[in-house]
Formats: sequence, C-alpha cells, structure tokens
Amino acid sequence: ARTKRITTIGITAVVALAVVGLIIFAVIQNQAPANAAYPPVDKVSCLSTEQSGTHIHAHVSIYINGTSTPIPANVGIAPDGSCLYWLHTHDSTGVIHIEAPSGSSATFGNFLDIWEQKFQQVGYPSQLSTATGWQIYVDGKPFTGDFHAIPLQSHTLITLAYNSPGVKPDTSYPWNGL
Repeated sequence: ARTKRITTIGITAVVALAVVGLIIFAVIQNQAPANAAYPPVDKVSCLSTEQSGTHIHAHVSIYINGTSTPIPANVGIAPDGSCLYWLHTHDSTGVIHIEAPSGSSATFGNFLDIWEQKFQQVGYPSQLSTATGWQIYVDGKPFTGDFHAIPLQSHTLITLAYNSPGVKPDTSYPWNGL
C-alpha cells in the first residue's frame, strides 16, 4: 500500500509539473510583444529580456557570387533596444544567438523570416528567398534539403554558397565559451 501511495504521489507530482510547464510555455509563446512594431514571427516573440531556458549558438557563413556576405549585427534586436527576438545577432561574425524558452526549437528559416520581415533594412540578400542555386553544408557535410529547414542546435555550422563554386564549408569555429 505504501509503494502504491508513493507511486501515485510521484505520478501526480510529475503530471502537475508538466502541466505548469506547459502553461508557462503557452503564456510566453503568446506574450504581447514589448514593442508593437515587432510582433511574433513564426511564433518567435520579441521580448524585453533574453530567455534563458535554451541558450545555444549556431554559426552561418554565406557566400554570394563568390563573395563572403556577413549576417549583419543586431538582426532580431529592435533599434531602440526595447525588445529582442529569441533568434538574433549581436555582431557580424555569423553567430546566431538562440535564447529561447525551455522546450523551444528553431530553424534557420525562422531566423531568416525574422531578418527578412523585420530587419530587411540591414541588408537582406534577395538570393536567400530562393531555394535553388545554393550549395549547402551543415557541419562541413553537404546538405541536400531546403536550407530553411536546418535545425539551429548548439554549435551547428552552416555554410551557404550561392553561385560560388569552390567554397570550402566550415568545419570548425572558435566558439570561445559560447
């Protein structure tokens, strides 16, 4: 009887914690943006603080017509600093910061949607809107799918080359504690 009672209490506690977690996640997902000019994009919110549930980084190198094309600084960060999307850059090194609520996942396409829809003024290459003409590498290996679907995971290395034969894919990056 004691084992049954402990098991029942344990299962009830786990279920209760899961429900609370789901409620918190749903509230965060549907929070009003900190700045109305930056509504959610692909269910990724622009909030006044970084989220700490998931804190990882990916690196992207883009080549267009043989020229390195950096991702600009502050993609995903409102110019007045009022909010930042869970997917953003701080500088032009190609590092995408993924600082999201627990249980969230993101793709490179989510980042591109934020860049194209809300930060195009910082230089969104039109070639990124087409799925053809690209050589794509993930972690140094050829990737044959749609690059928009690449999951952003910890230390993912993405190399995109448009009309740029001979580009060497990234196989390492000096993360320096990131």
